[in-house]
Amino acid sequence: MLLGRRTVLGGAVAVAALAASRATAAPVLRAEDPRFAEVVAPGTPLRTLYAAGRWCEGLCYAGRLGGLIASDVRANRMLRIADDGAVSLFRDPSNNANGNTLDAEGRLVTCEHRGRRVVRREADGRLTVLADSFAGRPLNSPNDAALALDGAIWFTDPVFGITMPDEGLTAAPAQGARRVYRIDPASGRVEGMTDAVGQPNGIAFAPDGARLYVSDTGAALKNPEGARAILAFPVIDGRRLGPPEVFAELEAGVPDGLAVDAGGRVYAACFDGVRVYAPDGTRLGRIATATDAANVAFGGPDGRRLFIAAGGFIHAIDLQVAGPARG
Repeated sequence: MLLGRRTVLGGAVAVAALAASRATAAPVLRAEDPRFAEVVAPGTPLRTLYAAGRWCEGLCYAGRLGGLIASDVRANRMLRIADDGAVSLFRDPSNNANGNTLDAEGRLVTCEHRGRRVVRREADGRLTVLADSFAGRPLNSPNDAALALDGAIWFTDPVFGITMPDEGLTAAPAQGARRVYRIDPASGRVEGMTDAVGQPNGIAFAPDGARLYVSDTGAALKNPEGARAILAFPVIDGRRLGPPEVFAELEAGVPDGLAVDAGGRVYAACFDGVRVYAPDGTRLGRIATATDAANVAFGGPDGRRLFIAAGGFIHAIDLQVAGPARG
């Protein structure tokens, strides 16, 4: 059930306030290229908005819904953080919701681990199922989603939500592959776009829609030989993907959630914070976090606020660049 009341989680936040202040007392901006200063001004503070989560993900700024929507996957609930900092429950329980995005009409689209489905929130709070199966078999555990320029919703479907007991319900995969899917905006048809990613996770489009970024997080399944890379796919006619290229690789951890700004720079939530890349793959710098970063999204009144989910924390930092217009 969606909660209309503003249930402020003040007590939980107060308990974790000391930890939050320690986590962000000395914000660290690590420049690796002079162009990093065009992204974020030196000395810009990293603020903590929330510090009482278990594993926060699914960041999506939705002004119509009152601010930032976030999924606390392992707590099985969704939160709303208003621009004034007030925190309230948005959906509890949430079916172990993870990734969120807005569709072309500004409605919230959510990936559910426990439900093994992608749902859309209607204006009256009802949930419409957009995808829960492919080729007659249940999906694995939809993880993250992105809006394409033509209004289609693309989403990733790894197995984390059915293999990690605290993120869903354990089950054997019903799909023979971990795919990226597309939900057609006209017919609602669910199409498998690629199975070339071992464990597809974060997903984001370039501003012009001509490139799709997907993080491959195979190494997260205790596989030292698994992938820990961001792949870039050319998008052909908005409906097909060309062969992927490795856009960036990590030496440790895995790249998780992804975001792209209006200039085409890529932001990747990683074990050491948010890494920022130029469109050609050059690493510009890093916004360090004290705990592993899992998700990242643009928002705020002017679109220049970067929200970062890092374990039980949700942080925000104001940049000099904005995210691309969507919806």
